[in-house]
Amino acid sequence: MNLKLILVCLFGTMVSMQAQNSVKPTLLENSGSISGKVIDKKTNQPLSYVNIVVKEVNKVVTGGITADNGTFVIKNLALKNYTVEIQFIGYKTVSKAISLTTESKIVNLNTIPLEEDAIELKGVEVVSEKSTIVQKIDRKIINVGKDLISAGATAGEIMNNIPSVSVDPQTNAISLRGNSNVRILIDGKPTTIEASQILQQIPSASIKQIELITNPSAKYNPEGMSGIINIVLNKNSKIGFNGSVNNGVTFGKTPKLNSSFDMNYRTGKFNLYGNYGLNTGKQSNRGFIKTLEPGEEDFQKFTFVDNNTSHLAKVGFDFYLNDKNTISFYSTHNKYNGQGASVTAVDFLDPSKTDITQLFNNKNNNYTQTYNVDYKKQFKKEGHNIELEVNYSKDNNKENGVFSTPATNYITNIGNNTLINLDYTNPLSETAKLELGLESRIENTRNNFLKDNVYNSDFSYDRNIYSAYATLSKQWGKWSAQAGSRFEKYDAKALFKKVNKTDATFKDDLFTLYPSAFINYSPNDKNSFNLSFSRRVDRPSISQVNPIREWSTPQIDSEGNPELFPQFTNSYELNYTRKTKIGSITSGVFYRRINDEITRTLFENPNDSSKLILSYANLNDNNAYGFEISGNLDFKKWWSANISFDAYNKKTKGIVANEFVEVDVTTFNTRISNTFKPSKNLRLQLSGMYRGRDLGLQFERQPMWKIDFGSSYTILKGSGTISARFSDIFNSMNFAFEGSKPKRQQGQFNWESQSAYIGFNYRFGSGKNKAIQRKQRDKNETQGSGGLL
Repeated sequence: MNLKLILVCLFGTMVSMQAQNSVKPTLLENSGSISGKVIDKKTNQPLSYVNIVVKEVNKVVTGGITADNGTFVIKNLALKNYTVEIQFIGYKTVSKAISLTTESKIVNLNTIPLEEDAIELKGVEVVSEKSTIVQKIDRKIINVGKDLISAGATAGEIMNNIPSVSVDPQTNAISLRGNSNVRILIDGKPTTIEASQILQQIPSASIKQIELITNPSAKYNPEGMSGIINIVLNKNSKIGFNGSVNNGVTFGKTPKLNSSFDMNYRTGKFNLYGNYGLNTGKQSNRGFIKTLEPGEEDFQKFTFVDNNTSHLAKVGFDFYLNDKNTISFYSTHNKYNGQGASVTAVDFLDPSKTDITQLFNNKNNNYTQTYNVDYKKQFKKEGHNIELEVNYSKDNNKENGVFSTPATNYITNIGNNTLINLDYTNPLSETAKLELGLESRIENTRNNFLKDNVYNSDFSYDRNIYSAYATLSKQWGKWSAQAGSRFEKYDAKALFKKVNKTDATFKDDLFTLYPSAFINYSPNDKNSFNLSFSRRVDRPSISQVNPIREWSTPQIDSEGNPELFPQFTNSYELNYTRKTKIGSITSGVFYRRINDEITRTLFENPNDSSKLILSYANLNDNNAYGFEISGNLDFKKWWSANISFDAYNKKTKGIVANEFVEVDVTTFNTRISNTFKPSKNLRLQLSGMYRGRDLGLQFERQPMWKIDFGSSYTILKGSGTISARFSDIFNSMNFAFEGSKPKRQQGQFNWESQSAYIGFNYRFGSGKNKAIQRKQRDKNETQGSGGLL
């Protein structure tokens, strides 16, 4: 890409933004205006967000950008001679000389066709070399580059390379700022699949962005104590036919294949797009747990081998009825087939106890389908719109497990989720905006469990959430603010049945208010401060309240607790972003006050004191606070880096094994990813991460660290890229822990952390970027500037 053109367009955009803030809507006396419409010369389609730069004797006077229909109007110009430049990336710049006089105050340039710049288009890449981090008023956006794609085959694997995010390598449980109460969205929508499962099913090459929303506004559902992680899948709207193909193989103990295909076709009033991802291969894990409690000593050894295949497909279209009305549809389908085999061997120190060897084989078939319809109406006033969205998803999961007891377990789980959302946005003035919304979420899950082909248990779970929100944004010069609240009516009920046991029930009915507030101060274009507050909730999930045994080993049973109740969190954040000559640096502090925290608990089995039950419980009120800093830095033309560091402190207290326990721990995490450019086509990456020790009420997790090295080489005149990566060079990653309650134990688990990856990406098509306005909820991304969300 011609750097000069990019800088000119960027400058034009900055000028246009300033012009939009400064130019009054009415035409002043003895002043003139310039108007026109910009279209694509080949397709005759209007081009939006095109830079219009007005110059006087080669000096920029003012400017603007085109609207969705390609039109522009620049007012309040002195009656002089000007040069108007129409600039857009991927197109040749057009210049027009005009003269504003007393007799000719209004000049209409009519329709201005822009011609594709074939030279510039050769430099356009679908995927950037390096991932970038952008700090916005309410979220941190990670634009996924080739370095992250090659870091792992799945979403779960690349999450560990993202600031503030950690994924447990054994359970795939995800945490944000040290807390696992985080909500996962796909393209801004909830999913019926457990987060630990969906992260392993999404190929990394299918991901466009990952958004960390640590303090969401009232516009978003308040679920998730530590916030929201939104995974945005690839989607674009380039004119013509365009696409890319990604293929990669990871070599650990066995090879694992990761492939994806993305395409879109944009012509006239239609934009059709789709992508497909495949992830398949075997995973090997192993571990041990030592029980050191006097009189109950044992050694448990675990071996796991999983052979999983996941297909993820997304297809959709946008139909532009006219300049003001758009209908969009997409459907996502995820098919997952897994086969697992495990061996658990228990060696008792007491010779009077018989050692145990348990074999377990299981098959898991999961099919999830999502359908989304969206209609957006733009009113005459810019930014004034209303949007109706209907989203339906269904999850059908079947599991067949065989134990060496012998015993067979056959489980079916069917979940449905219907979301209806209505959003209304009205810019009350140039500096104020009102947002209103209504939402209905209807969810239900049905589960049936057969043991040795005989009915054993079942449960039904229904949850309905009805909500409304209102937010008001205002900007005063260098200050901007937003305040809002979400009103939510929530009711849930469940019925658990099991043979030879009394039926268990769960019921919850709440009407709650969730306020939020943001204040932003930007003294200049290099410094920005942001203060925010939000109230959030974590409601017990199905697995957390289900008293029916979820899984078991010879020594541990896992089950839920139907007596759980929601936990509420008040979250405060202060962030500061500094733009320097070498990049941007964002630092921040946060504080959370947690009421009735839900946590994992381990206690003795009342029917057998030698065994344990893993469940959930509400603890007392707790506090957590921390500090973060991250930066995108270009030290040299040939060396750039993404660096992050975070430290958080948590004070937790509760009852464990009938004993009051309180812990106070500070955990440190750091990550750095370096990109070196020895030549125009060659890129080298060296990255490392360190996760400090963590202390819970029952266990202490030991530190974890690893170092990776990768490279990429561009071929085929920029259309192809070969990538390679060697992960965990020193084979240092493992999960080690020790604890004393309710029994003295220590253990360690290892997986295929040390691996080699090689991949190839090919981009095709002759289309060009068209910056049409995507519907806002498609990415759940803030629009506007400052505090105007």
